[in-house]
Amino acid sequence: MNSIHDVGGMHNLGPVAINPGEPVFKAPWEKQVFSTIGLYFAGGLCPIDEFRHAIEVMDPAEYLSTPYYVHWYHAMETLGIENGLFTREELEDKVRQLAQQEKTA
Repeated sequence: MNSIHDVGGMHNLGPVAINPGEPVFKAPWEKQVFSTIGLYFAGGLCPIDEFRHAIEVMDPAEYLSTPYYVHWYHAMETLGIENGLFTREELEDKVRQLAQQEKTA
């Protein structure tokens, strides 16, 4: 069954625009997400099918309106909670803490 997450390779969606000068990571947080997912894989915390599924459960509108590494970030959160690395509350507390630190910096 195809979903909004399975548009790769479909016809009539136009060409994929490739900019050879474009950096792999557009912001430092993207590199951090990429590295963290690599640790998840290396630590056996998520097989590739679980990683893909964690992306596929994203709301379709959010999926289509967010950059590539936001999808990976979503998977990182989902898998971290599902695998008991942290709770949603712990994650929300950390986000608040970092937001507060940013305000005072």
